[in-house]
Amino acid sequence: MIPLIRLDERMIHGQVAVKWSRVLNVDRILVVSDSAAANPLVQKSLMMAAPITAKTAIRGTEDALRMMRDPRMEEHKVLVIVSTPEDLLRVVTEIPGICQVNIGNYGRIAAKVNGEMRKRYGENLYLYESEAEILRRVAESGIKAQYQTMPDDAPNDLKKLLK
Repeated sequence: MIPLIRLDERMIHGQVAVKWSRVLNVDRILVVSDSAAANPLVQKSLMMAAPITAKTAIRGTEDALRMMRDPRMEEHKVLVIVSTPEDLLRVVTEIPGICQVNIGNYGRIAAKVNGEMRKRYGENLYLYESEAEILRRVAESGIKAQYQTMPDDAPNDLKKLLK
């Protein structure tokens, strides 16, 4: 079961390892990132940050999608973490049964793209218009979607936030 999929460009860090994994009581964490899966140094860093209470895997998108389709996933509580809006949309549209989408930290540090700067939507959420459009599609998917950095923070409805 996937109780939560989180967009967080930092992937595994204190908020995820200490707060989210405990609040959700997950026994697995799956990081979906082609770049992290291809970089042994990033993998080691993420594994060091992962909580000891949850078995952690770092996989490229295609491999992660195969894992999420495996019926054995239903036996576990899996926190899925993606690092890009594109990966979030792909997982949400291809994997049934996701309970909730959580938007965490994304886009604070970024260069201009074609002269465009990212717009601030929340304290830790900055998006190019193309990224905002992807997240609007996620919000329209029918899955509960919220912007919430920490479990203690008040959640914000993603649809309302992106208007």
